[in-house]
Amino acid sequence: MTETGQAGTAAPIAVGDRAPDFSLKDNHGRTVRLADFRGGAAGHDSGEAGGAGDRDLDGKNVVLVFYPFAFTGVCAGELGALRDALPAFVNDDTQLLAVSTDSIHTLRIFAEQEGLEYPLLSDFWPHGQTSRAYGIFDEDKGCALRGTFVIDRTGIVRWSVVNALPDARDLDQYVKALAAL
Repeated sequence: MTETGQAGTAAPIAVGDRAPDFSLKDNHGRTVRLADFRGGAAGHDSGEAGGAGDRDLDGKNVVLVFYPFAFTGVCAGELGALRDALPAFVNDDTQLLAVSTDSIHTLRIFAEQEGLEYPLLSDFWPHGQTSRAYGIFDEDKGCALRGTFVIDRTGIVRWSVVNALPDARDLDQYVKALAAL
């Protein structure tokens, strides 16, 4: 399920497409790469965020959640709901990654304030580069739309949803999409 046609954005990448790779800093300044979660990858640093170095060679499914801004009501609510259901999204089979265009310093304070213990990735500079690669950067507002992509162990997008800035996503949809993998 994907909504398209949001003002100031390109079309989101489609289900069945290879997810664009990225290398972003998390709220602790550690580099997180999508490729680190692919099956068959070896030799990753066990100190990387999200435990990529601790996983086996089968890789992990990734739930990639883009959100507009830290410290906003809808974003805090969505990320808090993910925090409260964390075992469904951070386990031996799955890794949750949340991305915004906020700086790593903003994300660090936001994570501490909200009790978020999963990686918050900064798409700050070049501003929105990863959000643009996924087709969900709102050029008029300078931030990502509410896009979620469930990416399998091989790096293929298996499910997605993109909502407008004020519209929260349904967490149960993520769980169903993961169960279908």
